[in-house]
Amino acid sequence: MSETPLSARDLGRVAARFKVLAEPARLTVLQCLRQGPQHVSALMDATGLRQANLSKHLQLLHAHGLVGRVRSGRFIHYAIADPNVLALCDLMCRHLADTP
Repeated sequence: MSETPLSARDLGRVAARFKVLAEPARLTVLQCLRQGPQHVSALMDATGLRQANLSKHLQLLHAHGLVGRVRSGRFIHYAIADPNVLALCDLMCRHLADTP
């Protein structure tokens, strides 16, 4: 954490973001988006999630600013909006790999 104490509002925002990341399916979606923007059908194939479930996860990730979306014809392409989320995942994975 930062050396500066966080306000109650900021702590709430951090907790909300961690809560979003606490779901393995959402982490899987983020990992799939590492390769670049993808539409829902490609994400369904890559994650094995059904359309309704995937859409729910994408909506939550979008609402928290972690993914962005762009309409291209009939498709909506999703992409990582905040690259810090991938850095956070990488940090935790390295830590887990170093922990017996």
